[in-house]
Amino acid sequence: MERRTIGAAALTVGAVGLGCMPMSWAYSSSRQRGEESVRAVHRALDLGSTLLDTADMYGPFTNELLVGRVLKERRQDAFVSTKVGLLVGEQHIVANGRPGYVKRACDASLRRLQTDVIDLYQLHRADPEIPVEETWGAMAELVRAGKVRALGLCAMGARGGRRFGTRLHDATIRQLQRVQQVFPVSAVQAELSVWSPEALEALLPWCEARGIGFLAGMPLGNGFLSGTLTPGQGFEPDDVRARHPRFTAEMMAANQPIVAGLRRVAARHGDGVTPAQVALAWVLAQGRHVVALPGTKQERWVTENAGAAGVRLTTDDLAEVAELPGARGSWD
Repeated sequence: MERRTIGAAALTVGAVGLGCMPMSWAYSSSRQRGEESVRAVHRALDLGSTLLDTADMYGPFTNELLVGRVLKERRQDAFVSTKVGLLVGEQHIVANGRPGYVKRACDASLRRLQTDVIDLYQLHRADPEIPVEETWGAMAELVRAGKVRALGLCAMGARGGRRFGTRLHDATIRQLQRVQQVFPVSAVQAELSVWSPEALEALLPWCEARGIGFLAGMPLGNGFLSGTLTPGQGFEPDDVRARHPRFTAEMMAANQPIVAGLRRVAARHGDGVTPAQVALAWVLAQGRHVVALPGTKQERWVTENAGAAGVRLTTDDLAEVAELPGARGSWD
């Protein structure tokens, strides 16, 4: 697989990574099977999808334990990324950016992942009660201690929380400007897909100008852009899509022209190319430091997603995708 370089430390990873969250968090729990997920991680590494993206809150904790089972055997094949800063309660999630907690959380993640170093340690969310510089400083100490190789930041702010007259990622950029004064940012993770291109407005250009890697989360639009979901199919209550404004039966039907457009482009690239691969190839075409992180728990989707690294979209392809209608949700 094509390799891409992220951050000032020149870390190299496969252009398509693996988002491990669906294996134990946020998606249909009845379909979460540990052994199947372990096979999926092994398959990703076999295909060169070296970046494994997890977090201590996924599960919580069980996702790191699952990834650790693979790392115990294949640490040299993997680039492991995990996150800190969020705590999961009974019915809520809270931020904790206290320096002492960050250091304890890192040690716990290292134990669960069965490794002595985390390649990329990301701040999941900043704690509003703690200056982000203090949290980032504690993370920087972990780099100096040899427990972490590089630091990253996850974009903040929900779509609905945007203030009038501001861009979606303005708050994240301000946060990045602050922590960059403390220790270099190697990567930023944010949603980027054909139906959620907002990061192209300001966040991705900001990263590109500084040689910071961009980890594109949800590049398949929570599975919608794969073309495998049916309007009105329904989702289990614990599935995030059951509450997502783009996954009502009405909105899934209204957004079908986006999938149809991806199918048209895929057809020009041969029988074996899928809408999902076109959607991922579009993400990869947005910049040389962009890495796509599709999440899955099944080997067959891992294989399909990895194949997207070999799909080269033409200028006409990109123009056609650019002309697709914008995604609609219940807020529209």
